[in-house]
Amino acid sequence: MSTAIPDRSRARRRRVRRAAAFAGMLTTVAGVVGLRATVTPRPHDALASSGLVTEAGPNVATTPSPTPAPVATGGTAQGKKVIVGEAYDVSYGVVQVKVTMTGPRITDISTLSLPQGGRSGDISQFAEPQLRSEALAAQSAHIDSVSGASYTSAGYAMSLQSALDRSGS
Repeated sequence: MSTAIPDRSRARRRRVRRAAAFAGMLTTVAGVVGLRATVTPRPHDALASSGLVTEAGPNVATTPSPTPAPVATGGTAQGKKVIVGEAYDVSYGVVQVKVTMTGPRITDISTLSLPQGGRSGDISQFAEPQLRSEALAAQSAHIDSVSGASYTSAGYAMSLQSALDRSGS
């Protein structure tokens, strides 16, 4: 019996040490994840500054139909304007939006071009209504990215911002 007590004691100490080591590892991982979350820029900022989202040149096809003029102004008494934003190549395709404004308010946003085909098309179809809804609610291009559609979200926000910049509002 005298040998059983030290074995139980050693086993208990071993379990305590393992639990302490595991807790230490979890704490370290949580700290690294927390640090990364605080220093990681928003996708829009990260993609724009990294060159992953670039303005689409004239050789990039944005839509099957002809692209409207950069700025078209309606002649209504309410001051309705239709402004086309810049086209941005987001590596999976081109993103471009058209904004309708009545006075200083954004009244409608439509996409002229989004990434198409395969998985990119599915992502675009999923993300576009959310991006549109959020931009109309925010009345600006300062919108959150849609999870799983970071590139499309960044291109959408940048095209929208370029349209708002052109509007002069």
